[in-house]
Amino acid sequence: MSAINDLVKQISNPELRSKIEDELNKLVKQKKFGLVFEEHLPETTVLYDIPVKKGATVSIKTRSSNELYRVAKIEGDKAVCVDNNGKINEFAVDELVTTAKLGEPIYPYLKKIDECCNAPDSPLWHILIEAENYHALQLLVYLYGGKVDCIYIDPPYNTGAKDWKYNNDYVDSNDAYRHSKWLSMIRRRLELARKLLNPNDSVLIVTIDEKEYLHLGCLLEDLFPQAYIQMITIVNNPKGSTRDHFSRVEEYAFYVFLSNANVCNYTDPMIGDIESSHVERPRWKGLLRSGKDASRADTPALFYPILINDEKGVIVRAEKSLPLEEIPNIEDKIDGYSVAWPIRDDGSFGRWMLSYLKFNEMLQQGYISLGKFDPKRKTYALSYLTKQHLTEIQKGILKIVGYTSNNQTVIVEYPGIREKQAKTVWCRTRHDAGAYGTDLIKKIIGQNNFTFPKSLYSVLDSLRFVVANKKNAIILDFFAGSGTTQHAVELLNLEDGGNRKCISVTNNEVSADEQKEFIKMGLTYSDELWEQNGIARSITWPRIKNSIMGKDEKGIELKGNYGCDIDVYEEYDGIVLSKDTEKKERKKLFYKTKRPAYPNLNSYKLSDGFKTNAIFFKLGFLDRNQVSLGSQFKELISLLWMKAGSIGPCPTIIDSNIDYKIFSNNQFAVLLNENKFAQFLSELNKDINIFTVYLVTDSESGYREMISHLPLSVKNTYQLYSDYLDNFRIISGR
Repeated sequence: MSAINDLVKQISNPELRSKIEDELNKLVKQKKFGLVFEEHLPETTVLYDIPVKKGATVSIKTRSSNELYRVAKIEGDKAVCVDNNGKINEFAVDELVTTAKLGEPIYPYLKKIDECCNAPDSPLWHILIEAENYHALQLLVYLYGGKVDCIYIDPPYNTGAKDWKYNNDYVDSNDAYRHSKWLSMIRRRLELARKLLNPNDSVLIVTIDEKEYLHLGCLLEDLFPQAYIQMITIVNNPKGSTRDHFSRVEEYAFYVFLSNANVCNYTDPMIGDIESSHVERPRWKGLLRSGKDASRADTPALFYPILINDEKGVIVRAEKSLPLEEIPNIEDKIDGYSVAWPIRDDGSFGRWMLSYLKFNEMLQQGYISLGKFDPKRKTYALSYLTKQHLTEIQKGILKIVGYTSNNQTVIVEYPGIREKQAKTVWCRTRHDAGAYGTDLIKKIIGQNNFTFPKSLYSVLDSLRFVVANKKNAIILDFFAGSGTTQHAVELLNLEDGGNRKCISVTNNEVSADEQKEFIKMGLTYSDELWEQNGIARSITWPRIKNSIMGKDEKGIELKGNYGCDIDVYEEYDGIVLSKDTEKKERKKLFYKTKRPAYPNLNSYKLSDGFKTNAIFFKLGFLDRNQVSLGSQFKELISLLWMKAGSIGPCPTIIDSNIDYKIFSNNQFAVLLNENKFAQFLSELNKDINIFTVYLVTDSESGYREMISHLPLSVKNTYQLYSDYLDNFRIISGR
């Protein structure tokens, strides 16, 4: 409807416009079900690299990029433009910027802004791209389609606090279409993200809060119908944030598991309810049924007497069940033995969890435990090992280490620390976004004007569950914000010696208030002061660079360490006074203490940095004709490096007037003059480390002929520039 409303406003006849608006209002009042949202006019992208010229679509730098004009002619420093209603306007050329609508072909390239190298001998390079993420995703589909193992994103939560833009305008709580704009925005990006994910065993993780989690859940179900989707809750703000009624302490994370993807089974003692370094024993299940269908009448066959030898403190046996109409005297003995009946807390008859035959079978195996006599219910407490526990005993996961003092019941333990299934609610001190997000960023870059950064350890835990077993995983975050995801990947690699690569994408927006001030100063997005205050330049890259190098921009070492001390409970033998007998008894007790959440990282200082490398690019756009003519090789070298695996430092081309180039350290080669193929092939045969080859030729048959002669060591070949041009022509059309 929003798109239709925008089009209706362009109708010049006021009477016709009014009638159409009335009919549209009637349609809006019709009730809709399911995930139904307004498809908005496509987003636009400003192309600062493309000069303003006759026939170009342009927008005004200081206004919404959705306000488009066509350049009719240029006279000196003035441009005569026509708007959508045919009205003629005149602007200064330097007020305008070439603008593309979503769906129009654009041809991206990457301009290197900076790099940091703390591991010269390592081929691993992390990548940060400053860009509006829709077109960055288009580029990444070309470079990494079907190769990404995990995508972790923290998109704008659409709180109404002007935390994101649509068509270059901040969206606030007064926008009646803010929810549908958000869904339109996120859907288009998730559709591209789907093309990037490895279809066999990859995972998409999307964090969100209560403002959009219902809409997002429905959208994910729609986009990934074959995936397994589960939502977890993360307590990220224990102090609580102000809301209208309740104070919000948590956020959510949707996990989307594709095909064979699953949660990694790794040992994390922090997942359990009681965190202890001592031997762990399973919790026995109560034999008395509770909850639904727990009365005798619900299952009469499970109401039977259990005989107890009080002198020896052992269970004798279970007798057959009583008919429903027979009412026993619960204080009567049977064969001289006391009797345990399934008596509920309110004194009514209940029922057991096992049949009497199964009970007697498990009693013989030692899988039934006799508890204390309950004077209130006038019966004994009984418990048993569940089917899951019995399966664990068979598999050797749960060990029988002895018997109780009455020699009737087994004692079972998990040897060492058992791997537990992760729970869906994470309430951990280390996930506090204030202490381990905001405060941590201040330590690293000296200031932090980024609102609501993620806890480093929250992201670390989120990723570990799905890439712990993939030490060469490619991880993507296209809402990178403060750069927490790459920081977490660096920590994970440090902890287990992995070589996971992180690709981060973030825009370089300033806050709504800063934008107003800059516009008053006559500045635009492309001006240096504006750019230096944007997220990518002032937060994301400084954090990435400083955390890798272990020092700030002034060369001063960072303070603090990565050991995250959290509260845990240690078990010990203690003496307590029994409430029933008023006698002293020895029991297992727990005391609160501190322990590092990550012992492997406890002694690792921020000043140690990380033995890895990172490069910072800005996404730009090329003129298609210039690419076709082959004059853009210098600009495209970064893309060729990434498509070949981004191995080693990204090469820089000074003179593009060359016939061919072999990049041995980067494991790829490029032939620009097909007439020099013989010499190129001769050089290529001398280097067994070249796995990717780019051949520049307009002839499909010539390309096929050349690749037939390449060494067997070459695994990937691409025809330039048609491979590049066709990709973005087709993907834009979609």
